[in-house]
Amino acid sequence: MPSLRGFEVIDAAKDAVEKACPGVVSCADIVAFAARDAAYFLSRMRVKINVPGGRLDGRRSVDSDALANLPPPSFDVTQLISAFAAKGLDAEDMVVLSGAHTVGRSHCSSFVSDRLAVPSDINGGFANILRSRCPANPSSSNDPTVNQDIVSPNALDNQYYKNILTHKVLFASDATLLSSPTTGKMVVDNANIPGWWEEKFKNSFVKMTSIGVKTGYQGEIRRHCRIVN
Repeated sequence: MPSLRGFEVIDAAKDAVEKACPGVVSCADIVAFAARDAAYFLSRMRVKINVPGGRLDGRRSVDSDALANLPPPSFDVTQLISAFAAKGLDAEDMVVLSGAHTVGRSHCSSFVSDRLAVPSDINGGFANILRSRCPANPSSSNDPTVNQDIVSPNALDNQYYKNILTHKVLFASDATLLSSPTTGKMVVDNANIPGWWEEKFKNSFVKMTSIGVKTGYQGEIRRHCRIVN
């Protein structure tokens, strides 16, 4: 997927683990543990998650599978709830895990057509900033990235929810969380109650790492994370 980066970090971790204990730790576990550690450091040690191990790697490796399993940024709240429910996650998990959009970057092509090219709820000043950084018609050769959180882009915190309330979020799938009274209240609580989101994120994160876990004959421990054995 063009929006995913940093796989060289996973490769380096796998190489180090294989040298210490070959054939024992899966790439799936390494990815889960890397996400856990990133959450810990980006939250300034506020989000400390106990992530179980023991996953195996799948015997299939096709990049298009990721797109088929991730909700697109154009989804509305009903579609989001349905997509998360299909993975065993409820509406609160969906809202809480969406808070990860407080870090990272997005390609302009993921939001220009839904948020800038048509009338939307987006804050006018924020929209002008985005228009200054994004082409009107992003293409594969001209598709810059912008921070998902313009206030604290390098911190895993609850700023995302404050941005929703001020209409300064990139995706239609972010803004839509205010369109339902139930999810809207969750946004308000996550934005305003100190420590509320961080605690809920820990629980939802563990639930997410349990999706589609492979054990026994269902999987393998890959020697190299980018390909099946």
